[in-house]
Amino acid sequence: MSKQKNRPKFVEAVPVRDFYNSFKDPLKLELVAGVDGMDKTIRERSLNRPALAITGYFNYFAAKRIQLFGAGEMGYLRDLDEDCEVSVLTDIMKRKIPCILISRNLAPSKIMRQLADDYSIPLIRSSLKSKTLTTEATLLLEEQFAPRTQIHGTLLDIRGVGTMICGESGVGKSECALALIERGHSLVADDLTHVKRLSDRELIGTSSELSRGYMECRGLGIINIADLFGVRSLRLNKRIDMVINFKAWTSGMHEERTGLEENFMDILDIKIPMMEIPVRPGRDMARLAEVAAMVHALKIMGHDSANEFNERLIDHMTKGEK
Repeated sequence: MSKQKNRPKFVEAVPVRDFYNSFKDPLKLELVAGVDGMDKTIRERSLNRPALAITGYFNYFAAKRIQLFGAGEMGYLRDLDEDCEVSVLTDIMKRKIPCILISRNLAPSKIMRQLADDYSIPLIRSSLKSKTLTTEATLLLEEQFAPRTQIHGTLLDIRGVGTMICGESGVGKSECALALIERGHSLVADDLTHVKRLSDRELIGTSSELSRGYMECRGLGIINIADLFGVRSLRLNKRIDMVINFKAWTSGMHEERTGLEENFMDILDIKIPMMEIPVRPGRDMARLAEVAAMVHALKIMGHDSANEFNERLIDHMTKGEK
């Protein structure tokens, strides 16, 4: 099994400022108070509803998470007198929480805004309902906290199969990708793919903002894929389903002839099926990559040509012995 060489990057914390600036539009966020605390960090990817905390029970209080105040919490605070409200909110804010998020565009009291400024706790309001806000914010934080790495390879969408083409420099990855794009497939990233692990079973690949939509081909230079082939030839991101590793052919090298042997590449502790294809003059590498992607798609649907033929061969030999 091959293993990707680049060291993965693990995100330990996300600044509140980055969270606010990145997700202001999708989460419909508005900063109400506590602007001096925007450099505080979020250290867990889930949101916390402090329903028990506002009643004074702080055992197992998740202080590293964003604190979400919904209609229940805000209604409870409204029913308290000023001294009790100050006491409850002070107990929460002094525990070094990253920020407070209020749903349904509910208006915080003057006391809440003042304490947020005093303790430098960003007080952020959203027009989304609590359930929707929790779901959307958690998904966005999952992406922010996702382990990530970079792989020297070209990622394409070949008939719905996210295919990473790897190999040594100059082996023909970009030329193969260009031929595949010409046949109607889509480019995600050329030469350097940014990879995130969004779950224990899913890797998502994308390109950098700078190089998105561009390819470098030896002898041609930099080309704009959208200008040449249209916007349908590009994708922003794609799940990585398989890896094709191009290897320069040498005499005596091992070549898989049956397809029974399974190889994998370990990327961020996830095993991705890998095929190794020798590169020789005259071989249509784009056609081979296209067929490899279709073979992988068939395997996912339960059709394994190599195993089917092997079973037929064994059955034929068994009948011949009888």
